[in-house]
Amino acid sequence: MSRKRIVSLVLTASLLALPIIGFWQRQNIYDWAKLRDYDPPQAVVALANAGTMNDKARRIFYVNHPQLLGDTNSFRQNCSAAEQTIILGCYHPTQAGIYVYDVQDERLGGIEEVTSAHEMLHAAYDRLSSKDKKYVHGLLQDYYQNHLSDERIKATIEAYKKTEPNDLLNEMHSIFGTEIPTLPRTLEDYYSRYFSNRAAVVAFSQKYEGEFTNRRTKAEQYEVQIKDLKANIDAQETNLKDQLARLQSEEARLDSLRNSNQIETYNNQVASYNASVDTYNAGVTRYKRDVERYNSLVEQYNAVAGELRQLYGAIDTRLQAQTVR
Repeated sequence: MSRKRIVSLVLTASLLALPIIGFWQRQNIYDWAKLRDYDPPQAVVALANAGTMNDKARRIFYVNHPQLLGDTNSFRQNCSAAEQTIILGCYHPTQAGIYVYDVQDERLGGIEEVTSAHEMLHAAYDRLSSKDKKYVHGLLQDYYQNHLSDERIKATIEAYKKTEPNDLLNEMHSIFGTEIPTLPRTLEDYYSRYFSNRAAVVAFSQKYEGEFTNRRTKAEQYEVQIKDLKANIDAQETNLKDQLARLQSEEARLDSLRNSNQIETYNNQVASYNASVDTYNAGVTRYKRDVERYNSLVEQYNAVAGELRQLYGAIDTRLQAQTVR
């Protein structure tokens, strides 16, 4: 075989192999094209750093050209959903973009980092092979059915069952990875594909969730105290009115005794009347003290409720104004 013939065969084989290699490496080629001229903004880099995204996760994140948007209208234009639904981030399938709402309230620090990690995991899930998805689905379902104890997470998943039943495992994949402190070793190993320190992401989640939970707990405690104290005050008020009516009747009777010169009888009954007056006055003092405590509790409740409204307002991306209840 001539040298020219050998070279021709090699070239032909190479040309035939190019489509196969291209198909096999299509994701890397796509990533290269998307990242070739992309220079991530510093805010996006900071989100990746704080979320402890490793090189693989960072590439997935950057391929989606993440945008941090503080304007509600602009954010909702990119993250379409029901107008009455609060959302803080979204991922467009097939690596078509990640958008994160820029929450300004400093008390909710970390919420953007968790949202970014959550959406990155959606993009990562999108890239899983059928074999990997089957494996990961098994891990997620096992944890959900046999180990999940967090009631808030359970409630979140129940909500997704109604709103996004076809994406339930996809949502579990993002939620478990960013919001649950301790997972089975198999899941921890899986998420180490994306995070160098997943605990740091979960700590952000716990911090900002705590801002809501602590205030809701306080508000609920105040509500119980206010309700109980109100019932007590109402009972005291009824009792004091009854006492006052009896005192007024007794006073009129004593006046009648004195006016009719039944002085001895009058004097014998004055002490009992005065004791009743003392009891009534003590009751009035206690009533006023409880009313002051009630008013103080209402003020404290209103303050906490106001803080909750502020926090919810900071993450309220709904387009239509909502009625306060």
